[in-house]
Amino acid sequence: MPPLIRITIALLFLFAALFSYSMGFETGLFALVVLGFIFEAGFWLGLFPIKRRKQKF
Repeated sequence: MPPLIRITIALLFLFAALFSYSMGFETGLFALVVLGFIFEAGFWLGLFPIKRRKQKF
């Protein structure tokens, strides 16, 4: 995936998480806080992808 698209998606996840957190804390809906946590996890996992080593046989 091109770096520009990866950065754009990561920033969208970050802004979605911040929006969900702020709305969840303001309205008291726990589901929005959980949704914010999911978006934040998507941000961190998208920013630092799991690198797999090639196995030598």
